[in-house]
Amino acid sequence: MASTDSLLFTPLKFGKVELSHRVVLSALTRLRADKNHVATDLMKEYYLQRASMPGGLIIAESAAVAKHHGGMGYTSAIWGEEHVQGWKPIVDAIHNKGNSMYLQLMAFGRTAQPAEAEEEGFTIKAPSAIGFEGGAVPEEMTIEDIKSTINDYVRAAKNAIRAGFDGVELYAANGYLLDQFIQDVSNQRTDEYGGSIENRNRLVIEVAQAVSDAIGAERVGIKLSPWSDFQGMRMENPIPQFTDLIRRLKDVGLGYLNLIESRVSGIDYTDGTEKLDWAWALWDKVIIATGGYLPETALALVEEHKDKDIVVAFGRRYVANPDLPFRIQKGLELNPYDRSSFYKVGAPDGLIDYPFSKEYLALKN
Repeated sequence: MASTDSLLFTPLKFGKVELSHRVVLSALTRLRADKNHVATDLMKEYYLQRASMPGGLIIAESAAVAKHHGGMGYTSAIWGEEHVQGWKPIVDAIHNKGNSMYLQLMAFGRTAQPAEAEEEGFTIKAPSAIGFEGGAVPEEMTIEDIKSTINDYVRAAKNAIRAGFDGVELYAANGYLLDQFIQDVSNQRTDEYGGSIENRNRLVIEVAQAVSDAIGAERVGIKLSPWSDFQGMRMENPIPQFTDLIRRLKDVGLGYLNLIESRVSGIDYTDGTEKLDWAWALWDKVIIATGGYLPETALALVEEHKDKDIVVAFGRRYVANPDLPFRIQKGLELNPYDRSSFYKVGAPDGLIDYPFSKEYLALKN
């Protein structure tokens, strides 16, 4: 069934972004950057394909904010001039197709791969010396490490704006560094950055505030995953922790809040049924809903929450359908995705070889 009249295809403005539809490409690790974490022509083609319908938002894959905050080969970065120059032609091309683009900023913390840390010459550090299954036991960050991390985020955000991005998304989800500070399963500090709800949230608030001061709060979004148990996360009762965090982020004035549903844990679907209504109720700006959405559930979601400015982010289904917004609008069948090719280092297959619909191609020809 065609969905032209749905709220999913109505305009929405926030920050520097003017959307004509609310189907967003979620930030996704693809492992197609080069050895020095610089964006490639292959990545340009991938993002250009998915800028298929004007007025959309693309959130580019996680970019490490500093070398010592990296942790996986062939992921992207934004700490150096070569990274700025690598991203610039991609962002320019996306803008030329009438789409907006944000860059997700991230630090790995304890999830950094030991072999990558050794090769890049840095020590894996985290809030506390607590490892997780399959990871290294990190070194506890000093106050100096924490303060320099805030500066790393600010520099990365400024670099992203220099590269032309419309804004940045702070990745405070899925067990990466900022999430590690938020939750007591990974943060057992006893100083001002741990030991209480307020203290565990302190770094995220300080990063959000510093980045907002640097580039403008309306150009900053944040991604959270209160229910995810990915990479050793999931505190016993996340609601008080994240309620405090969201309220304080609202005071900073961020442009949007991106929340991951409980039915997704990292790259896997789960049978999670916990709701996020309590979190949405705290926020009065744009909400990005992420996590296992299908066209029909996305269409239903925005209709059910007409009082909220909700946009829906798609991951694997956007990977497999470069013309996903068009397919949803026209009620077209989706291509199936192939998980086995998602992370093929440097490979075009699984990245740029998914077909557009014949209806879309006919319209463009």
